[in-house]
Amino acid sequence: MTNKNNESNELELDKTLAETTHKVEDFYNANKKGINYAVIAIIAILGGYIGFTQLYLKPLEEEAQREIFRAQQYFANDSFQLAINGNDAFKGFEDLSSEYGMTKAGNLAHYYAGVSYLRLGQFENAIDHLSEFSTENELIGVLAKGALGDAYSESGDTDKALSYYLKAAKMSKNKLTSPLFYKKAAIVYESQSKYSDALDIYETIKKDFNESTEAGDIDKYIARAKSMQESN
Repeated sequence: MTNKNNESNELELDKTLAETTHKVEDFYNANKKGINYAVIAIIAILGGYIGFTQLYLKPLEEEAQREIFRAQQYFANDSFQLAINGNDAFKGFEDLSSEYGMTKAGNLAHYYAGVSYLRLGQFENAIDHLSEFSTENELIGVLAKGALGDAYSESGDTDKALSYYLKAAKMSKNKLTSPLFYKKAAIVYESQSKYSDALDIYETIKKDFNESTEAGDIDKYIARAKSMQESN
């Protein structure tokens, strides 16, 4: 009995597969031209993508990496204006970010240009470049957000400065960057007369980052925030 049931099930399965196969064949025959065009289009897109990445983007990336090296050296020596503008011998971050914008090196040039402009006191230019920069590197991402906070703070936009300081502080909770940007955020809160918010952050630094440089004199900031809170 069991064998008969198995044979019956197998026959039903074969019948179903045969019907499905015929339906697929019928569908293909009815839509042959459209399907063939779609397959050709997909192959063309894939081929174009591979050609673009291997024949254009990869060599461009290698060229950009070579070009950015000199500018990075001047940046490391605090020659920010030269690093931005370059000279006859090498391209600066400004040209690198525009000419190689599709590359990783061109993207990184936005970061270097933004920080350079920030150091030179050209805050709008700093904001423009740092806003264009993106990265999956956690540490550089934190520093970029913090630099944007600095640029907005210096340009007088305390709300945006606060937003970026808090983002930077929360992106990577380590003893180096988090307390630094938390403290900057708290100082902005104080400038906005939001002493309770500032106090919360100062106490967070004391509790969660007690071994950090910022925690060394945090009691002074806590006392000041409490005093201002009580007098308002």
